[in-house]
Amino acid sequence: MRLGLKWLIWFIGIGIYVMSLGGVFYYNLFKWTFDEKLKQEMIEKVKVNALTLRNGLLKSSKAISFDEYDIMQLLIKDDRVSSIIYLSRQGAVRWHKESRFIGISWDEFQKDVPPPTDAISQAYISKMPKVRQIQKQPFYEIAIPFSVRGEIIGIVDLIVSRAGAEVLIGSAMRKYVFGALGVLFLLGLPLYFFLHHYVISPLELLRDGIGNISLKNPNLRFKPRRDEIGEISSSISLFLGKVKNEIEAISNKDKTYKSSEEKWWRMLLNTIMSAGQYVMVVDENNSILYANFELDAGMDSKNIHLLDVIDSQQQNLLRIVGNAFEEPDKLIEGETVFKNENMNVKVMHIEESSDVSRTLILFYPKSQITV
Repeated sequence: MRLGLKWLIWFIGIGIYVMSLGGVFYYNLFKWTFDEKLKQEMIEKVKVNALTLRNGLLKSSKAISFDEYDIMQLLIKDDRVSSIIYLSRQGAVRWHKESRFIGISWDEFQKDVPPPTDAISQAYISKMPKVRQIQKQPFYEIAIPFSVRGEIIGIVDLIVSRAGAEVLIGSAMRKYVFGALGVLFLLGLPLYFFLHHYVISPLELLRDGIGNISLKNPNLRFKPRRDEIGEISSSISLFLGKVKNEIEAISNKDKTYKSSEEKWWRMLLNTIMSAGQYVMVVDENNSILYANFELDAGMDSKNIHLLDVIDSQQQNLLRIVGNAFEEPDKLIEGETVFKNENMNVKVMHIEESSDVSRTLILFYPKSQITV
């Protein structure tokens, strides 16, 4: 997999992971913020009219005043309020949207309409507003008590819908998602530019430079850099330098060996060869390693191929040499024309391995007898 694709997958994965964590955090933050705002708004909306409600409760514990009635109507018209129970100090229902409940005791009311939570009892005990969420429903029950000299004289209990808060939370989360995607995109552009400019492009140049390396030119062409990629290129250049030195050492050793072998062949064959005999020693590349006669003028004495000495018209000689190649370590004899003379020829191919072999070709006049 390409480095750029790996980075893209990694970046998207990390981005989704961070967005998910942020989404959980902001969802809970938005939920707490908008829910708290909803609760406080409802409590404040009742408390604003607390003086009127308290006066009404003190004047008459049984009948609701017109001012109290107007406040109840104002509260019930709020789209967020689905139900209101207004209780007096005697525990009687002072106001309810259903007139049949007005005037009955709290105990009787509970038999027909069980309270969804314990908000009213907790507000009565603590003498403080209490908020409880109704289980498995998007509603809050908010009980606001009214007291005089530490004595509870009435309670307003509201059932408030969270639908508006959910809408606000959903809107805020959508804005968060779009904002997070925008930040991820804007952050990804410079990061990708950095990755491509400082990592991917130099690596591609390094790859091309390595691809251009050959035995004839074992040098890495790459602009020096002061970073990790530059350190890699320096290590590669150092390695190539060592390889070059090794190749030169092997080449020098091979040249020295061939020079020594040529000297050895010269001394040996000059000792045992008779006048009028010609001999050639051919290496594994079919190049002339040694010859006891002058080669044609203009030939490079260090790089002369066998076919440069043997004419392609000398089919008989080529056949004998071919037979020697097919039967290593066996002496092959025959007749041929060499240096415009009819001569006998003996050929032996000695093969140690596919990389190292020598072929000895001996020409001698027909009048001579060789052992």
